[in-house]
Amino acid sequence: MANTTSAKKATRKITHRTAVNKSRRTQMRGSVRIVEEAIAKGDRDAAIQAMKRAEPELMQAGQRNLIHKNNASRKVSRLTHQIAKLAK
Repeated sequence: MANTTSAKKATRKITHRTAVNKSRRTQMRGSVRIVEEAIAKGDRDAAIQAMKRAEPELMQAGQRNLIHKNNASRKVSRLTHQIAKLAK
């Protein structure tokens, strides 16, 4: 248990940041899931539209250290490649 005033404040800040990060992470995962579902259905147009929303969210998550930057780039790259394969 925190004893000092500064430690108590730090605990409050951590609790708030955790809630914010959890919300952002959930939103990011949801947008990626929409792209993956469109790819699974074979609907290229829906996948492209969903990717327009998912890509900025992934990159922002990387900038905000919700996920590693390389992880965000890898996800974008793989999803884009899968969408490109739908065109063939």
